Amino acid sequence: MTLLFGGAVAAIFGLIGLFFWGSEFLILFKGGVPFILLIGGILAMYIGFDDVQEKLNEEKQQQDEKLEKAKEEIETMKAQAEQYKEELEKLKGASQKQE
Repeated sequence: MTLLFGGAVAAIFGLIGLFFWGSEFLILFKGGVPFILLIGGILAMYIGFDDVQEKLNEEKQQQDEKLEKAKEEIETMKAQAEQYKEELEKLKGASQKQE
């Protein structure tokens, strides 16, 4: 309740001040807007730069994960090829013994 009352009093004083010091308010507003835009623009550029870096790091991490998966698949295929090679050698040896 006190917050509501305090807000109403502040709004009334603000309107009275704006009425009496309107031209000074406009001068302050004219000087403040470019400053706020400058600070806001710098902040937006920083956040955008940080976002781009984060996306690049995510893409790099995904590529690294894919590379590791591919390496594991290659190792599995090599082991399987060796196993097939050994089985082929055994079959060749068995067929030569039968002859």
